[in-house]
Amino acid sequence: MELSAGEVIRIGSRKSRLAVMQAELIRAQIECAYPEIRTELVTMKTTGDKILDKSLETIGGKGLFVRELDQALLDGTIDLAVHSLKDLPMEENEELPIAAYSVREDPRDVLIFRTGMGSFPQNGILGTSSRRRAIQMKQMYQDCSLRGIRGNVQTRLRKLEEEGMDGTILAAAGLKRLGISLPGRYFSVEEMIPAAGQGILAVQIRKDGKLQYMSGMLECGKLLCAHNRESEWAALAERQFVRTLDGGCTSPVAAHAQISGKELKLTGLYFEEGMETFRTDTITGAVETAKKLGEELAVRMKKYGRNAG
Repeated sequence: MELSAGEVIRIGSRKSRLAVMQAELIRAQIECAYPEIRTELVTMKTTGDKILDKSLETIGGKGLFVRELDQALLDGTIDLAVHSLKDLPMEENEELPIAAYSVREDPRDVLIFRTGMGSFPQNGILGTSSRRRAIQMKQMYQDCSLRGIRGNVQTRLRKLEEEGMDGTILAAAGLKRLGISLPGRYFSVEEMIPAAGQGILAVQIRKDGKLQYMSGMLECGKLLCAHNRESEWAALAERQFVRTLDGGCTSPVAAHAQISGKELKLTGLYFEEGMETFRTDTITGAVETAKKLGEELAVRMKKYGRNAG
């Protein structure tokens, strides 16, 4: 099917301000590349957005942030969905392939201080529901105490001020996309290894859906106007590392890939249940072997853990 004037591509997104802004980034790239088509934004609240008084681990993991969008894709209500890649389950649905990985925004984590504070005290109260962030934070602020906090960026910033916490950790990518600048500490990716996929947007489509048949929209399954090859390599390495360790999106596992030319350096974090400390390790290789590098590093770290035990 050829592109035709007035053709509509329906883009699905969560309802949060950040999710909408991220979907608008992809929407703008599509409209710039294909001015002959129209786009329409379809927003919805996911189960993960609705249940904020329980940890993700107790209610089914981060897959709850995509369930409704997955169903909308499958039943044809939308033609593509835009997600933060770190929210996508590691086990991918073959019927809903990823058609684009965006240029990566700042992958770092940021410790935001409560208003009036110039630093985070060693015995401060940290609001986070991320075990990945919590265990790494404890290495730097051993006397800090932890308090669960969930919700979108604005909700967590409000809770930080209202519920007596001294700081909370957010993704730098989200803050930058929202244009929010607040006093805090930006951790390097070595100090706090990010979640796999942090800072990358993923565009999912429906296999054999409208985009598959619209001439020029896809090449080799990829929506090229929104796709970044370096982000794809990084995503393949990071997600395969977590997948090989049997780690879901809520597991205290982290991975971050840095690409220089044709070389990829992957750093992984592995926290085995029952252990009091986590381990990190790195592997380097050609970008074309990204997925294999993720698997090799995970196997090596898991084997080391068994031997150490």
